[in-house]
Amino acid sequence: MPVDPLHSAARPQRSAPIPFSERPEAGAVEVRRSARRRRTVSAYREGDRTVVLIPARMSDAEEQRWVGLMLDKLAAQESKRMPGDAELAERAGRLSGQFLGGRARPATVRWVTNQNTRWGSCTPAEGSIRLSHRLQGMPEYVVDYVLLHELAHLLVPGHGPAFWRLLEAYPRTERARGYLEGVVAADRLPHLPAARTE
Repeated sequence: MPVDPLHSAARPQRSAPIPFSERPEAGAVEVRRSARRRRTVSAYREGDRTVVLIPARMSDAEEQRWVGLMLDKLAAQESKRMPGDAELAERAGRLSGQFLGGRARPATVRWVTNQNTRWGSCTPAEGSIRLSHRLQGMPEYVVDYVLLHELAHLLVPGHGPAFWRLLEAYPRTERARGYLEGVVAADRLPHLPAARTE
């Protein structure tokens, strides 16, 4: 029987990144300075934190300004491509119809921010499905797999052979599972604090 990466071990602790105290809602922010970087500033999400790459010569005030700008830019990009709860429920309906014969009918489907050890969860008795906000920004086929996984739990509560047979219909199951396993493995790697060049 396959190992279930959705409900497996808790995420490991990371070394403490540099917090951006004025933006607690942004989560942890790590600023990486580079002597080779002359003018450009860039940022990306890495798990639960945001990494901002800046030139080493920047002052602390410039750093704070650029971190704020880059957080705003990332948030704007993510809000454009992230489906809300209503879109997530519609997506669940399409997936249920396409891969489960329309038999899985959740009462609610929503994003949650308090799920840090699971990608998704389901309460069959209530018909509720919750997806971790950590999935936001991952490829659509990965989000679809997690959503389909939780939809299948509405029909089969455990992870026995009958459950896995339901997921065989989704052609990207193995690819999505590999992606999620890679994310979990990357989180286990040590994250060294960025060197600052003065």
